[in-house]
Amino acid sequence: MRKILPLLLLSATFAAPALAQTPAAAPARAAFVYNYKTPELHRAAIDGLLADPSHVLFIDLRRPDEISKIGTFPVYLNVQIDELEKNLAFIPKDRPIVTVSNHAGRAGKAGDLLSEKGFKVVGAVGSQVYEQEGGTIVKIVAPPPREAAVQTAPAAPKP
Repeated sequence: MRKILPLLLLSATFAAPALAQTPAAAPARAAFVYNYKTPELHRAAIDGLLADPSHVLFIDLRRPDEISKIGTFPVYLNVQIDELEKNLAFIPKDRPIVTVSNHAGRAGKAGDLLSEKGFKVVGAVGSQVYEQEGGTIVKIVAPPPREAAVQTAPAAPKP
């Protein structure tokens, strides 16, 4: 026992620093930095535009699954960022435009492109940022599938 006790103390002394070390924390993810020419809009500006939605066009650049999962603004046109340039002919040039994405990254990029093409872009907004600022996002719920109508063939006329 006299020989074991010093060995236990010695091993505890060497093991303690190793056990006390905590694993290194994962490196912090860099914060998103908005650096586009198109102004980034926040809740007050968006609420002002939504007060009269007939005078503004929101172009949501997200995929349909993002829109249905996260939500969007009540009046919008959905054109994914990769398809935007192909669909310029369908976007009115006479209305102010707000581009929309989750955190305004894609929206800023699209806003810059549209501005270069002669559109009146008033700003870009991140729908999740808007919601975090207390704004209300419209959640889109897909309707349940309709039951297939039972079609019966008309009876053949009797001769």
